[in-house]
Amino acid sequence: MRITAVTCVKDEGPFLLEWIAFNRLIGVTDFLFYSNDCTDGTDLLLDALARRGMVRHLPNPAQGRNYQMEALRHAAKQDVVRDADWVWVADVDEFLNIHVGDHTIPALIRACGDPQAISVTFQFFANGGVETFQDRPVIAQFPRTHNPDIWCGELAIEVKTLMRADFPLRYFGAHRPFFREKLPPRKRPRWTDGSGRDVPHRFLVAANPRRIRKFPARGARDFATLNHYALRSMDSYLVKNDRGDVNREHRAFDDTYWRERNDAGYEELSIQRYLPDLQDALTELKSDPELAALHADCVRLHRARCAQLLQTEEFTHMRAALQNAPALPQEEQELLSRLGIPV
Repeated sequence: MRITAVTCVKDEGPFLLEWIAFNRLIGVTDFLFYSNDCTDGTDLLLDALARRGMVRHLPNPAQGRNYQMEALRHAAKQDVVRDADWVWVADVDEFLNIHVGDHTIPALIRACGDPQAISVTFQFFANGGVETFQDRPVIAQFPRTHNPDIWCGELAIEVKTLMRADFPLRYFGAHRPFFREKLPPRKRPRWTDGSGRDVPHRFLVAANPRRIRKFPARGARDFATLNHYALRSMDSYLVKNDRGDVNREHRAFDDTYWRERNDAGYEELSIQRYLPDLQDALTELKSDPELAALHADCVRLHRARCAQLLQTEEFTHMRAALQNAPALPQEEQELLSRLGIPV
């Protein structure tokens, strides 16, 4: 089975080898990376991996600021995507944690009954008080998370989607594909959640903006969860804020994004089942002297950028604000306040 992962990156160098090694473990066979404006060696490491035939690396084709959507439009025309049996659109801080069979994507597909699309629900993993960037697997460092059925007072949680080759594709979205307009109901794709259940109708047909990329999480994780390490260490989060993301840059800082994803009320360790094999895979990749050196350069530049940022008043203030931010998302804090429960 040929499975292609598609992703956009900017200054994600220290995290590339882990993400590639992990996805290879779960069955991804091909990778299509788009990069732009990298200053930490991300592009150089991807070029080296491309020379070894391990990834396809292209410059992001975006002419404006919509890096991700323009890259996905371009990706749909690439042979590494067109020739795949399945396509997985995800980010480098997202790890598909499969709970069935041999814990691979083919096992997930079988468990779901081989549909044309599978949308897997996010679980957001907290910073957990980790201040300093460490060059070791992200999936080992951050085990704390929220109630899997509730996020920021919402029962519907965002998803990312695996898509089979015969999906009647109109275009890729970041969270899900969209099928062709005016497709008769009988020709709509069979589409399941991470428990093999049909996705809700309003999500299937993208009935309104609230249902384009999320649906109720309860009962949707029997076969797989999408672990999202959006915060990582405090050091890495500061660098993330400095670089912007694939759709926005130079956004004004507030602590909302951090607080929404920093609920550490639950411990979730199941993804660590992959750690022994992941460590072996990383050791093998780093046995290549050039890859090891390029990875080390990315790590050095990531640390140097954080140190540089902390010489500025803006980022010193940001770090202090995040360290002192309430542990609960604003929505939950307000709800508890209305109920008269001290927080």
